[in-house]
Amino acid sequence: MKALIALDIEPSQRFVDELSKAWDDGDAVLPIDQRLPLEAKRNLIAQLKPTHIISSDARVTLEGGQPVENGDALVVATSGSSGTPKGVVLTQESVFASAQASSLALDVTFDDHWYSCLPLAHVGGLSVVTRSLLMGTQLTVASRFDADEVDRHSHTCTLISLVPTALQRIDPRKFRAILLGGSQPPVDRPKNVIATYGLTETGSGIVYDGHPLHGVEINIDDNDEILVRSPMNMRCYRDGTTSIDSDGWLHTGDIGSYVEVGILSVQGRRGDVIVTGSEKVWPEAVEVALAPLFESQQFAVIGLPDAEWGERVVVVTTKTDVSLNQVKDLVLQTLPNYCVPKSILVVDSIPLTAIGKIRRGELRQQLSTNN
Repeated sequence: MKALIALDIEPSQRFVDELSKAWDDGDAVLPIDQRLPLEAKRNLIAQLKPTHIISSDARVTLEGGQPVENGDALVVATSGSSGTPKGVVLTQESVFASAQASSLALDVTFDDHWYSCLPLAHVGGLSVVTRSLLMGTQLTVASRFDADEVDRHSHTCTLISLVPTALQRIDPRKFRAILLGGSQPPVDRPKNVIATYGLTETGSGIVYDGHPLHGVEINIDDNDEILVRSPMNMRCYRDGTTSIDSDGWLHTGDIGSYVEVGILSVQGRRGDVIVTGSEKVWPEAVEVALAPLFESQQFAVIGLPDAEWGERVVVVTTKTDVSLNQVKDLVLQTLPNYCVPKSILVVDSIPLTAIGKIRRGELRQQLSTNN
């Protein structure tokens, strides 16, 4: 049995060094999100039970910590977009398989140089570091995203992983390839910007621009749920439970389809679908249609209870100068009439996960009470 070391360290070269040292010793690492308040960090540590914690100034052995299995490499907390975060256990083999498949898809060579600026407590950011370590690629780690710093390092760095809000703030032409994860990607994006699909449970992106990476099998079941079988899949959750069935298929909870042979389209989370009347409305599709009216993270589409329709489609936004007629006209350009929102609700802020995903469940709960 090996140690689980919580790294309560800001993104930096020291984080990379401590991760590398832990792996050399056969231990696993739990990255702690540096943006969490102290109480949230304590709750996460109590839930996931690391054996040690390394902070900026100390290494401490924790009472009640639980070791990991031999061969485990990472325990990563899920983003928590639909509930309490879980600890996903990724093995050395799965992390290497992810690094190898991603590097193959991107044609990475020793001349490439990754720039890391996303949170290292989430797989989208952490995988930049892990694939660099495992594949021997050059790496620069920034403490956070800063558009000016990205621009400065674009003269030497060739590869970067971003979320859509960050992409809007840089010149994407300065990088050879950009992996884009998190929330819904923009429809019109440069050819070097690759939309990724993946989960914490798959150790980062496993589908690039609709195409599964090498070794990844995708199946759509009778309920339109996306199932994944791959060497990148997690071993289990930290509590020993799993969402992988006896045939090795990971049940993602995402709904998808094939737009053409071999090209996957992801509609969204099963629990996010809005059933209005007898019709199903995917909030992500409505958000794509409405994108010209809003800045990213300025709005969300959700379903709220409705006596007549069961649920009604609603736009929730921090913007006060948008009319329902503008919304209707824009939606009807690409979607059927039942997708048109029936009301606009103005709020102070849209609840988001650390990587920019909308916390729809939290938003629905807040607004259902008042509407």
